[in-house]
Parts: sequence; structure tokens; C-alpha cells
Amino acid sequence: MADITRRLGWRHLRGAPTAHIRHHRSGTLVHDGPGLSFWFRSLTAALSEVPVDDRELAMTFHARTADFQDLAVQATVTYRVSDPAVAAARLDFSIDPDTGAWRGAPLEQLGTLLTETAQQHALDVLARTPLSEALVDGVTSVRERVAAGLAAEPRLPATGIEIVAVRVVALRPEPEVERALRTPAREQIQQEADRATYERRAVAVERERTIAENELASKIELARREERLVDQRGTNARREAEENAAADKVRAEAEATRTVRLAHAEAEAAREVGEARAEAQAAWLRVHADVDVTTLHALTGTRLAENLPRIDSLTVSPDVLTGLLAKLGASE
Repeated sequence: MADITRRLGWRHLRGAPTAHIRHHRSGTLVHDGPGLSFWFRSLTAALSEVPVDDRELAMTFHARTADFQDLAVQATVTYRVSDPAVAAARLDFSIDPDTGAWRGAPLEQLGTLLTETAQQHALDVLARTPLSEALVDGVTSVRERVAAGLAAEPRLPATGIEIVAVRVVALRPEPEVERALRTPAREQIQQEADRATYERRAVAVERERTIAENELASKIELARREERLVDQRGTNARREAEENAAADKVRAEAEATRTVRLAHAEAEAAREVGEARAEAQAAWLRVHADVDVTTLHALTGTRLAENLPRIDSLTVSPDVLTGLLAKLGASE
């Protein structure tokens, strides 16, 4: 909207760079262009303001597919006024010289024209497309058909309108149909999830079985090794016992041999000692065979005295002394 200032019957208009101003005074075009600023009298001025920037027109309408299903189409058309003079001549872009506001609603008229034209082409393409195909490839086909239809529409160039871009945001079925369409996909996803769960469980069970088999194999191998160890220990113990027995036998035989030899040696020594003693005794007897009895008694007393124990002190009682004296006196 243009900015208009009033000063003593005069008006000053200051336009925006994106607004094309057309000023007619008494039917003559005085000012024509974007971003203008000038003074004018309101009683003789006819002003038009045509926006020349890109405009976004959002639209939503319902369509029916080939299988009689309703679809909600959400699209956006970007356009701009390429010929402001033609647009101002075909649509009412005049503004109030006091306020700068449009007297009519040109953008609404333009939006209606674009919406109806786009809707016509979208309905035409969707009416020959089943719902399933429309939901899969309908966005592209509808966008291309609407863009081609708007480009070929003769009313738009005649109105000074240029289409910049066409976007189809979404094609949505009715909520009940959408839920029905989602159900197979959800079931398939759930089946895939269940299958993945079962496969994961199967893998886990297989791994547990493998682990159990490995543990069992390890236990069997350990038992075999323990059996071999026990057998080896028994063999070693038996061999050690046999070796110990053999060693004891050798030691016993050696001890017996040594004992026998020692006994023989002792017997031989005893025999020789006996013989020597006998010879000595015989020699002694031969020596004393010619000796008189008194001498033998003296020798006997001497030998007896030699064999008697040592007497440190002798106590003679009067009775013994009396008896000895009596025996001595009798012998004299």
C-alpha cells in the first residue's frame, strides 16, 4: 500500500520498489513506474498500484480419483505481474488518493483465477488416476499438469500475469481411507519386526547351542585328559613301586649276603679264638703238670686274689679276730 501524505489540498505519494504506480491526470498518464514519489491533487488524479514482486498463492481443494475416492490437494503457485499496464487495465488496482488503499480486491480476483485454473487441471489428471497410483506418483503428475495448464492458459498473459513456479505439497485421502491404507503397511512392518525378532532369537538360540556344545566338548576333552592323567599316574606309581621293590630286593640280598659273610667271619674268628684259648690252656696245663700241690695252691690263691674285687677298708670284729687267733694257735 502506497504511503500518502496530505498538505493543504495536495497529496504526496511515496511508493515501494515492488509496487508499480500509474498516475493519470485528467485521462493523461503522468507517472508510470515502480518506487515513484510525487505530489498530486486528489480531485484530478487517478492512481493505480500494481505489485510486481513474486506472490505465493496457497490453495487447497478436493478431487476425486478414478476409483471414486476423495483426495485433498494442497498446492502453492508462485506468480508475479509481468505487465503492470495490462494488469491495471484488466483488473481494478486503483487506490484511494487519500488513504492509498485499494478500492477493490484485485489480488482476490487474481487468486480466484489462478486457483480455478489450477484446480481444473488437477481434477482432470486425478479423475483418470486410481487412488493408489495418485498417492505414489500423483504429486509429480499433478504438479506437471498444473504447471503446463497454467502456462498454456491464455487468460494469464492477457491479464499480464506470469507463473514462476508450481508446487504440490501433498495429496491426502480421507482419514478413514488413510487409516485403511496404512494398515497393510503397518502389518507388513510389524511382520518384518516380528521376523527380525524371531531371527534374532533364532540366532541367539543357535549361539547358545554352539556355546553349550563347545562347553560340553571342552568338558569331554577335559575328562579324557584327566583319564589319561590318572592312567599315567597309575603307570608311574606302578613303575615306581616296581622299581622300589627291585631296589629293596637288591638291598635285602646285599644285606643278607653281608650278614652271612659277617656271620661266617665271626664264626671263623670265634673258632680261631677258641682254638687259641684251648692251645693256651693246654700249654698252661702242660707247664703246671709237674708243679707240686703247694705251688698250685699258691698260684690258685694268687689267681683268686687277682679276680677278687678291690677292698678299700676291712673291719675285723672281735669275734672274727678271736676265731682267727684260735685257729692260728691250734695250727701251731
